[in-house]
Amino acid sequence: MADDVIEQQEGTPDSYRVSAGELRQFIERFERLEIEKKDLADQQKEVMAEAKARGYDTKVMRKLVALRKRDSDDIAEEEAVLDMYKAALGM
Repeated sequence: MADDVIEQQEGTPDSYRVSAGELRQFIERFERLEIEKKDLADQQKEVMAEAKARGYDTKVMRKLVALRKRDSDDIAEEEAVLDMYKAALGM
């Protein structure tokens, strides 16, 4: 009975019909991914805690990780604008 189509309410378009079994599978897959995501976040925290214990600046490390995800031209443009703003402020 898990794969039964859920009764359609009067006036509901056919496109809203759902299979209870299929819906349950989607929900359970999503829940498993949520658990995996939490596990990965915990592992990332452990890596940063280990790095911090060895004397690394984890704030700077996180910035490096973010920079590595970006395009080098975007980084260069941002740094050029930052330098220009700093010069304008006498920094």
